[in-house]
Amino acid sequence: MKFPTLIFSLACIAAGLSGCGRPSEPTIRLGLNVELSGEMPSVGASSKNGAQLYVDKINEAGGLEVGGVKYKIELASRDNGAKADQAAAIAQRLISQENVLMMIGPNSSACAIPAAEIAESLQCVMIAPWSTNPKTTQNVTTGKPKEYVFRGCFTDVFQAEALAKFARNDLKISRAAILYDVASEAPNGQANLFKTTFERFGGKVTALETYTTGDRDFSAQLTKIRASEPEVLFLPAYYNDVPLVAQQARRQGITIPFLGSDAWSSPEIIKLGGQDLAGSYFCNHYSTEIGLPEAKAFVEAYTAKFGQAPNDLAALAYDSLGLACESIRSARKLDRKAVRDALSKIPKYEGVTGLFHFDEGNPDPVKSACILQIKDGKFSWVANVNP
Repeated sequence: MKFPTLIFSLACIAAGLSGCGRPSEPTIRLGLNVELSGEMPSVGASSKNGAQLYVDKINEAGGLEVGGVKYKIELASRDNGAKADQAAAIAQRLISQENVLMMIGPNSSACAIPAAEIAESLQCVMIAPWSTNPKTTQNVTTGKPKEYVFRGCFTDVFQAEALAKFARNDLKISRAAILYDVASEAPNGQANLFKTTFERFGGKVTALETYTTGDRDFSAQLTKIRASEPEVLFLPAYYNDVPLVAQQARRQGITIPFLGSDAWSSPEIIKLGGQDLAGSYFCNHYSTEIGLPEAKAFVEAYTAKFGQAPNDLAALAYDSLGLACESIRSARKLDRKAVRDALSKIPKYEGVTGLFHFDEGNPDPVKSACILQIKDGKFSWVANVNP
């Protein structure tokens, strides 16, 4: 699908025509659909920082070369408020009105799934950096992969297996309880996938308890969990919910470790959770302790620019921009379908979160995960889990 307005404006700039009202150099406009406000502002902030860092790197090097012409990258960042309807509306606006070539985000699965429906229907490439729910890239009607929606992270299916294996093989856990938000897309899927996988590996789920988004009293659920005598409590909840659950659990005398998903990855969880979360483990996409040269350079550049080390959201956004630029470069023209075809044929990509490998026809990358522990007030790398 071509978009004449952008093609015309670029041609106008290249020709040096007067009266165009455009910047003095060719530009590629990319959209960023992120959660800058609402319930998870640190998610959007980290993602925006990571994306902007990659854009700055490209622009400072003279731009992105496409078909023999160098283009500067312009990043149109829009706030979806961490709400599904706003994420869909932002996707519609970026693609139909602002004529972006590609869209990065949203991050949360609750926002990414409806935005993905818009991107697919308008035939514009979308890369979801952090959304692990299988529905993001799946056509729910046919069960087949969407054609224009990709992701920069592993899926919940892989994450559930990684966590279940770690609990059984490394922690030697045989009894686990689960508490999750039944109204939230990603935690719901993660909880049920973990239960299925943990039981398949010979473990027993002693209690499966739920709450609803916005709840602040978990005493009833925790009472049942304590009575079931688990050895670990799996909390696939976002970073803003986990500390409150942990605090109430400790007050009830629940001393077992907590196990979490990638939704824990914001450093805010350490500030909010304190000692209640010390010793807990979670699955993540990235660690600053990864020793790859590209990853080290990324950590240094990010820390210098933003005054703090990058988390997985920043790293995944950085890699998603890298994938986007690689596909545009390979397409050799500014055309949405050409870019989509190029992205689907990238056999591998070495990013700061590791090596991406795409099987033909599959928009979900094959990549490893890492297990981190909250220890001494920081995230410490424990192990890598390979596909």
